[in-house]
Amino acid sequence: MSRIIKALLFLLIGIIIVSCSSEKATFYLSPDGDDSNKGTRNQPYKTIKRAQKEVRKLIDSKYKGEIHILLADGIYELEESLIFTLDDSGNDSLAIFYEAAESANPSISGGRTVSQINSEDGKWAFNLLNEHEIKYHDIYVNDKRVTRARTPNQGFYMMKSVDEEILVQGTGRAPKSAIQTITFSQKDVLNNFSKLAQEEIKKIRFVAFHKWDNTVRYIDEIDTLMNTFSSRGKGMKPWNRMTTGTRLFFENYQEALDTAGEWFHSTSGFEYIPLADQSLSETQITVPVLENLLVVSGKPEEGKYVRNIHFKGLKFKYVACNMPENGFEPNQAAAYIEAAIMIDGAKDISFYDCEISQTGQHAIWFRRGCKDCKLEKCFLNDLGGGGVRIGEVLIRENKEEHTELITIDNCIIQSGGFNFPCAVGVWIGHSGNNNITNCDISDFRYTGVSVGWHWGYGLSLAKNNKIMHNKIHHIGWSLLSDMAGVYSLGPSEGTEVSNNVVHDIYAYTYGGWGLYTDEGSSYIKMENNLVYNTKTGGFHQHYGKENIIRNNIFAFADKYQLQATRIEEHQSFSFKNNIVVGKEGVLLAGPWKSIKLEMDSNCYWFNDEKSFDFVGLTFEEWKQETGHDQNSMIKEPGIIDIDKGTYKLNDRLAGKIGFKKFDPNEAGVYGDENWKKKAELPETIIKEFEATVIENRNKK
Repeated sequence: MSRIIKALLFLLIGIIIVSCSSEKATFYLSPDGDDSNKGTRNQPYKTIKRAQKEVRKLIDSKYKGEIHILLADGIYELEESLIFTLDDSGNDSLAIFYEAAESANPSISGGRTVSQINSEDGKWAFNLLNEHEIKYHDIYVNDKRVTRARTPNQGFYMMKSVDEEILVQGTGRAPKSAIQTITFSQKDVLNNFSKLAQEEIKKIRFVAFHKWDNTVRYIDEIDTLMNTFSSRGKGMKPWNRMTTGTRLFFENYQEALDTAGEWFHSTSGFEYIPLADQSLSETQITVPVLENLLVVSGKPEEGKYVRNIHFKGLKFKYVACNMPENGFEPNQAAAYIEAAIMIDGAKDISFYDCEISQTGQHAIWFRRGCKDCKLEKCFLNDLGGGGVRIGEVLIRENKEEHTELITIDNCIIQSGGFNFPCAVGVWIGHSGNNNITNCDISDFRYTGVSVGWHWGYGLSLAKNNKIMHNKIHHIGWSLLSDMAGVYSLGPSEGTEVSNNVVHDIYAYTYGGWGLYTDEGSSYIKMENNLVYNTKTGGFHQHYGKENIIRNNIFAFADKYQLQATRIEEHQSFSFKNNIVVGKEGVLLAGPWKSIKLEMDSNCYWFNDEKSFDFVGLTFEEWKQETGHDQNSMIKEPGIIDIDKGTYKLNDRLAGKIGFKKFDPNEAGVYGDENWKKKAELPETIIKEFEATVIENRNKK
């Protein structure tokens, strides 16, 4: 017998042995089950925690193969967070699946359904045992988030002035402790508070919006004669202060409960004013009480990981907001707020066909020491914070604690930032080698995708991240500023932002860019993107090094089509083979004549056939004085259909500038038509977004 045949026989025997030795254990769960049962189909357990005990026994016995925990239809109301440690871990020979049973639609809930509601004087009153000692921040009526009582009910008040008394300076750029005193020009702003006792005043929160941040703080004192109030907390950041014109509203006091659809909670319980079409018999009220639903906790600092656990077809719903005791001090991207699902020290953990919704904070965070984890075909919706978070805001010395190789694919990440407007659809901090692909990211108040977390040219771990084939749209809502569809920070060698469709990005004042390379963004390639309907430009570079902006279509920005800010000694970026089309506004904003860049083989066009202005120069003067755009042209490129999110170009023109056609239809989610349909924003949200854009344009 030849050596080759012998080798094949040994291989075949090995495969047979492995196949025969692999086993499959199954445990069954039902909300109507009992933890004293045997966990069989006919005698299911009631809780996941009970099933975990049996899984641990199998792990301890060195079980090999697969363990499946099948959840029947219904709601699994958690008493405490589900925690997965090293004791719950799979390994190379063991895969563990927590999944929906066939045709089932199970929900894992951190909320409590209200059982008794009293109706009196047009209000509903109810109570809930506060066993978790939390400050309630959200409630849901018939599965919909409802508004905490606030004043004004729509829009904002504006600060006339802000004075700060520093109590403790500390060592940072912002004071460690200070008192801010806010003055209003409107005389009636604080009238509602004049009859309140001091202990009631101290429970009132103000929510302020400034630049890319928001502040949530409690009031200390009110002076109705001087039309001022004061609040104690951290000192304001010099680079992003509350100031004249800062918008705010008040919440969390009884007198603000004056409009249908609002709710308020005091020491005596909850009150809610129902909408006209709501009846007690057909209404379900749910109050989130758990701050985390699922926690995966390995020990990456010791090289020990929770491994090979997979969640399929599950819904994770109703998660409480962990608003800090003293409110929310402004921090970009709500960087220190936790998530419904927290993951540390994990390898090969996956979520497939899952839903995370009705959260008070972020949806899911692959935080410290996570590697080779996946989120695929998942629906993240109605979020108090952001959608997905990857990595941390610091660089740990131990490389085992770095997070990398996370895949977010074919996910719908929709409607967030309701409690923390500065949150992001997908946020990547100090983390590299991640893939964000074929996602639909929409309806956030700050930024769609943010990658990198270093301001300047220092050490960053955000390398080789791929943001590709995504749809990113309806971002901003005219609420915050200095934001984008895709936003980057710091050196990012190998990072690509390509083949995305980015549209309807609208800031309050400045900002609202499609693609934004902010402070120190370097070595990033952005190509084959279709970007349209932005406020301040399709592309903006604040400052960075050797970025490549190539073969994109930038269309129909309001103010500027393209923007650049800082002059540096090195080459900032190259801008080639792009098509730039506008209806109005300025073509180039900033010191483009002085910035070091390569700029050629582009096509520029304004639909109204206005004369072109290249930072004060004609096109011929621009080419002669700067040496740029020697092979570029001013010519109508063809049709850009913003309703369908696609284009049809003049083939001859495309050939002349070296533009390579790409298919925008390849961006966004894929699969069955129902999944694609789910990614479409409701028409009511789109119309409301458009109304805010029109209102903002009229003001500016």
